[in-house]
Amino acid sequence: MQVQIAIGENHRFELREALLVYHGNRTTFITKHEVTPQQNAAPTLGPAQPLTVAFIESLVRSLGGGAAAEVFPENILAKSDRMIAWWTPAQRRQMFYQHSEGKAADLNGRIFPQPPLVWRVADGQLRIRALAENKRPVAETKLAVAPYWNLSDNGAVCLGSMRRPESASVAVISDWERGFYESAFTHANVGRLTRHTGGFEGLWSSLTGKRKLFPIETLIVLPQTLAQFVREERN
Repeated sequence: MQVQIAIGENHRFELREALLVYHGNRTTFITKHEVTPQQNAAPTLGPAQPLTVAFIESLVRSLGGGAAAEVFPENILAKSDRMIAWWTPAQRRQMFYQHSEGKAADLNGRIFPQPPLVWRVADGQLRIRALAENKRPVAETKLAVAPYWNLSDNGAVCLGSMRRPESASVAVISDWERGFYESAFTHANVGRLTRHTGGFEGLWSSLTGKRKLFPIETLIVLPQTLAQFVREERN
């Protein structure tokens, strides 16, 4: 068997192992086989062997090409190859509303106090939760509903036309934040977003142009912990 691949350098490769993927109705499993070359014939596969953690880690490292190490700033909460989670303290940011009705139409382009937030990016999907305290959360910290339009009940952001980075690296977290705040908030995906007596519109109308901190008491606290959010576990 001859295989040609262009990788930019001259290397000699030998077929040593093969992975076979089996699909059932609801189950998939993989077996590893040693390959024995044959003269003037197709190579033969040895008996199936179970995959080991060491083999998978070695395969991932080789496919990743040895990603460069990153120095994590204090706002990073968790990081894996395809996921990053971080938090932002209370701040003031401009927000944009489009195709909105009622009082929300008057909120477009205004600057508002923002609650402390937890952000999670994985596989190009952004999820956001709020924090009931303006400090770095720990694994057991209970999270709250982020009081924004365009978010589903699990915190996933409806990306729409939002400008977003291609990766989940430390270097682009500010780009994810900028993309979120500069996107157009167009609709509510969750029935209740805040405990404010005036509802969503009453909350943000009361904060328009204010320099005070976001009223934490208006947040809806969830049973979900930071650890569950990072691992995408159901609470």
